[in-house]
Amino acid sequence: MIEQRLYFSELSPVTYKALVNASMSLDKSSLPKALIELIFMRVSQINGCAFCLNMHGKFLRESGFDDAKMDTIAGWRLSHAFSEAERAALEWAEAVTNITTSGTPDSTFNALKTHFTDAEISDLTFAISIMNAFNRLAVSLRQ
Repeated sequence: MIEQRLYFSELSPVTYKALVNASMSLDKSSLPKALIELIFMRVSQINGCAFCLNMHGKFLRESGFDDAKMDTIAGWRLSHAFSEAERAALEWAEAVTNITTSGTPDSTFNALKTHFTDAEISDLTFAISIMNAFNRLAVSLRQ
């Protein structure tokens, strides 16, 4: 069992609550909740956040997300289970999460324009960024 280093939600309650509220604000987005959770799952896989993987995996399963699709999230590029819009969102999630090596290429960004409005791309980028913040807190402080 890994012991939590710091209870950041208790030590920084105002900042933590603001991050939670930012995440909850995505419920007002026109992006489907399942897409947001899919993105949360992929970002959490990349960052190795067991806490978030459990939470978002549970949500996806309980909401009826296809098991075969769930099993292939990490290998989405080779799976036929994902729509073109999901593929574009997953590619963007990986690019933003790995920004130091990806540089978020124009081709990846432009692929989003086929499937999402500018507001949805903005919301998607916020979702990715927020999940990266949660993952970094949970992994570094051992939630």
